Amino acid sequence: MASAQQIDGGPSDVGIDVSDDELYDVLANQRRRFAVHLLKREEETMEIGEMAEQIAAWENDVDMAEITGSDRKRVYTALQQSHLPKMDRAGVVHFNKNRGVVEPTDALENIDLYMDVVEGKEIPWSEYYLGLSGVALALVAAVWMGAWPFTLLPPLAWTLAIVVAFAFSAIAHKYYTAEMKVGELEEPPELQ
Repeated sequence: MASAQQIDGGPSDVGIDVSDDELYDVLANQRRRFAVHLLKREEETMEIGEMAEQIAAWENDVDMAEITGSDRKRVYTALQQSHLPKMDRAGVVHFNKNRGVVEPTDALENIDLYMDVVEGKEIPWSEYYLGLSGVALALVAAVWMGAWPFTLLPPLAWTLAIVVAFAFSAIAHKYYTAEMKVGELEEPPELQ
């Protein structure tokens, strides 16, 4: 399960009229997310053929040199006829169909996105922090009520333990989300 979340910037912050609904609609499709990743990574105009090759390679989990002509054509056609026009209407790219080029708009360049990719038995960070808060609350209640073995250490030590747990979690979360930013690494977050 993957969900896209804005963490910095946004359409209202950059003066570009792209609503959150339009942005989420664009990001609802993996192929469009791959296109956004490429454009944010390259930060310049791309030819649709180059974009189609890279997206086909990602979709088939192969190197670009290994993709077939039919794989490339399938992605190219879908990008040209459906995905890029939709992204253009939303205002996140400028798509010149006649020249076959795609250019990121200011709205796309100024939106900082990350993917919260949850695989297998992992839990989302929001649920992790809820759980950590629950444990901290239970610990505070046990110390406040003077329950054994929580009386063996002074309350300040337990306070320090809670602060360290949240600080360590925040550092881990910052590191994790840095790797999940769209356009930051060579491959999209979904393929990490």
